[in-house]
Amino acid sequence: MSAVWTEQEPSFLPATAERKIERENHKLEKRLCRLVGQAIGDYNMVEEGDKIMVCLSGGKDSYAMLDILLKMRQRAPVDFQLVAVNLDQKQPGFPEHILPEYLKALGVPFHIEEQDTYSIVKDKIPAGKTMCSLCSRLRRGILYRVADELGATKIALGHHRDDMLATLFLNMFFGGKLKGMPPKLVSDDGKHMVIRPLAYVAEKDLVRWAEVREFPIIPCTLCGSQENLQRKQVGLMLKEWERKFPGRLDNMLHAMQNVVPSHLADGTLHDFKGLTATGVASDDGDKAFDHEDFPAPGLLPALQVIKL
Repeated sequence: MSAVWTEQEPSFLPATAERKIERENHKLEKRLCRLVGQAIGDYNMVEEGDKIMVCLSGGKDSYAMLDILLKMRQRAPVDFQLVAVNLDQKQPGFPEHILPEYLKALGVPFHIEEQDTYSIVKDKIPAGKTMCSLCSRLRRGILYRVADELGATKIALGHHRDDMLATLFLNMFFGGKLKGMPPKLVSDDGKHMVIRPLAYVAEKDLVRWAEVREFPIIPCTLCGSQENLQRKQVGLMLKEWERKFPGRLDNMLHAMQNVVPSHLADGTLHDFKGLTATGVASDDGDKAFDHEDFPAPGLLPALQVIKL
């Protein structure tokens, strides 16, 4: 998509304590819109005439995704539709009135799909075992069907930068693969395009935005109660890295976009067996005896650490 997704600079009032908070909130909103717009443009996530099914779980991430997409649609260079979809999995105590009331107040078209996947997961997975794998497979199949029924051209998921990095490390630590969570990919059934508009957004910004916007958060009692999940442990590791070395997570995301196959070890991506010396100097050649110099954490290119 050649058009540029942008957000206008807000005007600010005098800097009293209240105005300072308001100004910081405007800065946060501007940053969120800029990052979402950049991801949409970089990966051509949204096209003219799209009908985007926004998967709304009731958590901070999906609320923020819908909220920012609504703002972007008002000044987007292309015309597209949004429809919010929630899968009511019949978890005990689930406040089923919250999302319909919220979406009606926004005036957003929505669909609530009621399927008792909770009972299936509880029946099939022994106590103490991780439920996420079966739960996600069931959800995925249902949402694909709903996307067909609604005529959606894209399925938008609320995964953010930290989710993408956590997936990269989970695959390395436990799956033996250098594989992450891409901003855009065709679904596993080959029929749907899945997009992640929050791909460049830090989780801490989403936490703050949820507070600013006062989203009616609905906790997930199914997976939220599993404290020893590998994803949670990796997430804690990433948060600790960011605390000690601000900017590290942004640099890791940049690394996922700057892959050098010749300096890894996958023979299907680079012809190691067929390599021959050409006699021509190359900056991409091996420098095994050279010391590798990296920028200091605060001097990484194209990174800006913003403290609110």
